[in-house]
Amino acid sequence: MADPKGFLKYNRKDNPMRPIMQRVKDFDAMELDLGDGDRREQAARCMNCGIPFCHHGVFYGGGRAVAGCPNDNLIPEWNDLVYQSRDQQAFNRLTKTNYLPDMTGRVCPAPCEAACVQALNGPGITIRNNEKFIIEQGFKYGWVVDSGKPAHRTGKKVAVVGSGPAGISVAWRLNQLGHSVTIFERDDRFGGLLMYGIPNMKLPKSIVERRIETLRQVGIKLVANTEVGKDISPEELRSQFDRIVICTGARKARDLNVEGRDLKGIYQAVDYLRLATQSVISNGVAANTILKGKHVLVLGGGDTGNDCIGTVIRQGCAGITQLEINPSLPKERAADNQWPEWPMVQKNGYGQKEARALFGNITSYSKTATAFYGSGGVVQEARISHVKNHQPISGGETTIKADLVLLAMGFTGAEQWLFDKFKITKKNKDYTTNDDQVFVAGDCRRGPSLVIWGIHEGRMCAEKVDASLSV
Repeated sequence: MADPKGFLKYNRKDNPMRPIMQRVKDFDAMELDLGDGDRREQAARCMNCGIPFCHHGVFYGGGRAVAGCPNDNLIPEWNDLVYQSRDQQAFNRLTKTNYLPDMTGRVCPAPCEAACVQALNGPGITIRNNEKFIIEQGFKYGWVVDSGKPAHRTGKKVAVVGSGPAGISVAWRLNQLGHSVTIFERDDRFGGLLMYGIPNMKLPKSIVERRIETLRQVGIKLVANTEVGKDISPEELRSQFDRIVICTGARKARDLNVEGRDLKGIYQAVDYLRLATQSVISNGVAANTILKGKHVLVLGGGDTGNDCIGTVIRQGCAGITQLEINPSLPKERAADNQWPEWPMVQKNGYGQKEARALFGNITSYSKTATAFYGSGGVVQEARISHVKNHQPISGGETTIKADLVLLAMGFTGAEQWLFDKFKITKKNKDYTTNDDQVFVAGDCRRGPSLVIWGIHEGRMCAEKVDASLSV
């Protein structure tokens, strides 16, 4: 490394967040950026470790998850290049494996940082922030579009179904390799959950739209408002394209089948977040009061639940209750949860921090809703029960006010009907299926996961598709 003692010279400095009482007044981006000098100092903290666990991927040993980037990103290399102010070379190294660092640089939970060798006895390196800096340099100087253009065209045509992280990544790489790619998206806008599943303050939609525009600029054709299997048949795609890649995600949300579930005012979180984003796109980023006087119940303690909390705060709600079915995690690593395993510790997301500043503690653990009550077909209250081993237990039930209920309990998998339409009965580990013309990648193949996993799936699937077209 250019400065093997950088981690001793400079303390970790994360990108700052806007003050809570300022940022809750709008849906604008929460995270700010460090200056150029500070960023290069942060890159200098990347130490000359013998084995960089940060980019060794996620694997399993003894049933425990070991942290690290699953996408083989060459992290120490581009950190060093940023420190040396060789930004274009850093961009080339970063985008060799990660085709969407403008997304992961904003929303990734950064398993790479948990696996950082410096994190063994320190806070680790600001890998996610460094990544964001590199890609912003790439857009600033025009490197992104240049890197996506093919040297020549092969004459082969590929249809990609879905425009989330996996769909964009497989399309980007296949286009680089010279194939003519068309992306089909059933929504009115491209990006999948990047567009409608992550709130604007966390991932500004202008950033997603910027990326979509680069797809057009490098020659990828985009078709919106078109649901494959309904608006266009599998037979039509097979006749028009040499290969088809299905990247439709894992949109089947986990439900809660209890008394009163059919009352109005109870939403799957992803549906509610979509409505909120559409409102921001239509009406601007200013906070609003559409939930004035309303009490909100959020079921689920993950990232989506946290996004729901941040969203309803900006919609002027009167109060929030969050229930997590699992027990509370410890605040410090347990003795059997050592580095480089993913730290199984309690974390407070941006939404929870905002809620605490406004309402105090809102989160209860080992609890769930076991019934909803309302009037005129609209939810007004929820019965809350304690939970043991994910099952409600009798005794100690309470009833709380709930004018809006958001189910943020994760996803169970892909929507099966499209695979049935294509007569796909087998999804293989190498992204092939029982149909030689049809491939599959992303959450619809491996199950619900992180954006970086979608990128990895798309990248690896593209290589498999290219090989099949080269035979």
